[in-house]
Amino acid sequence: MRRHGMTHRLLCLLMLFMALASAGCPRSKPQPLIPLPLDSRAPQEAIALTEQGSGAYQSQQFDEAKQYFEQAVKMVPRLGAAHYNLALALNALGDAQAAHDEFIEAATLEPGHKVIWDSPALRPYGNPEVSRPAQAPPSVNNRRGPTSGLGGIGSGS
Repeated sequence: MRRHGMTHRLLCLLMLFMALASAGCPRSKPQPLIPLPLDSRAPQEAIALTEQGSGAYQSQQFDEAKQYFEQAVKMVPRLGAAHYNLALALNALGDAQAAHDEFIEAATLEPGHKVIWDSPALRPYGNPEVSRPAQAPPSVNNRRGPTSGLGGIGSGS
C-alpha cells in the first residue's frame, strides 16, 4: 500500500512539473508578414510608393504591390525595408528565389533588424544580435555573383 501511494505521488508531481514546464514555453508563432514603412532617410516619393505598395499588399493585390515596391527599391536601394517589402510581394506571388534574394539583401543592409531577420528566408538562422553566433545564410556561403541578392558582394566586381 505504501509503495502504491509513493508511486502515485511521484506520478502526480511529474505530471505537475510537465504541465508547468509546457506552460512556461511560449510557442514561437511567426508574426504576420506586413510591409515595413521607410524611415526618414527616404525621399518623400519613395515613402509614398511604399505606402501605396503596402495598401495594395494588404488588399492582396500582390502584382500591384510588387510594382510599387520595385520602384521604391530603385529610389532607395540602400534601405533594407524597401528590399524586405519587395521580398514580401515576391513571396506572396510564389517567386521564392527572387523573394529569398531580396530578403537576404534586406538583412545585409539592416543587420540585427528583428522583423527582417524573422522573414521566411532568414528565420532558421536567428537574429544576429543575440549572443550566440548564428549560422550564416546559405547565399552568403555560396556566392553566385551580383544576382545572389548580396548586391555584388564577393562577386569580384
